[in-house]
Amino acid sequence: MLIVILGPTAIGKTSLSLHLAEAFDGEVVSADSRQFYRYMDIGTAKPTSEELARAPHHLIDIADPDETVGLAEFKDMATEAIDDIQERGRLPLLVGGTGQYIRAIVEGWRIPRVPPDEDLRAKLEAQAKREGPQVLHDRLARLDPVAAERIHPNNVRRVVRALEVCLLSGEPISEQQGKEPPSYPILQIGLTMDRDELYEQADRRVERMVDAGLVEEVRGLIEAGYDWDLPAMSGLGYIQFKPYFEGQTTLDEVVEEIKTETHRFIRHQYNWFDLDDSDIVWFDVTETTNREIETVVRDWLAREVPFHHP
Repeated sequence: MLIVILGPTAIGKTSLSLHLAEAFDGEVVSADSRQFYRYMDIGTAKPTSEELARAPHHLIDIADPDETVGLAEFKDMATEAIDDIQERGRLPLLVGGTGQYIRAIVEGWRIPRVPPDEDLRAKLEAQAKREGPQVLHDRLARLDPVAAERIHPNNVRRVVRALEVCLLSGEPISEQQGKEPPSYPILQIGLTMDRDELYEQADRRVERMVDAGLVEEVRGLIEAGYDWDLPAMSGLGYIQFKPYFEGQTTLDEVVEEIKTETHRFIRHQYNWFDLDDSDIVWFDVTETTNREIETVVRDWLAREVPFHHP
């Protein structure tokens, strides 16, 4: 069995995950791609030491900021963690706001095992800028017509990745993809609320982050030698500080930029999490308590595994 807790940033996923972990002898598996990185605690809203002590957590602080945790690597580690938790008779809780990572687990995506080749990507992207994206798409159509049919010619990033896989592995990416959903039952819990209220809630959290020492956290990362071009450093809550540390803007302006980009990020997350998705049980957090959601989970567990839950 697997409980999934999903939803946009600042909605209250951590609070619910801890409540359910304590109620059902559970362990949390993070599906937040920003919380993989060490030394990046405040800006990623990582659970506090007190929260981490309330339940075992997996896939938090698993990489340094100059490392990359790709989707395939995440899926391997998350699947291993979920299987281990189940084998020990506990309840795994997959928790996060990174829709792609959650769907990879829930839908059982098969992911091509071809690591990125930055030189090849740069050449292909340069060609797209020089000659237009259709040139790359035409090349993909010759190598992998199935993939070309699925990808719009203007989606250069996906076209480049498909070409990269084809050229490096010698096999069409379409033959390396697919889905093998897990065999165990999954309950997906989605958290939502009025969008404007969520924006205000997220804004207040940004202010709390600054009060908690976010500026010092970013300064420490820069002084440790982590460059702004790193994927981890280019993320929300960090890259916005670049002009500040270069003396080009004020802290107040940085805070406003983070708030604006957080709103944009929330809209992006809702694109992944469809409120009309019948596979997700949605709860408005302003109308539902954690205890009420606990009752829903308890009823679901009773149906799936009678007489075998706390």
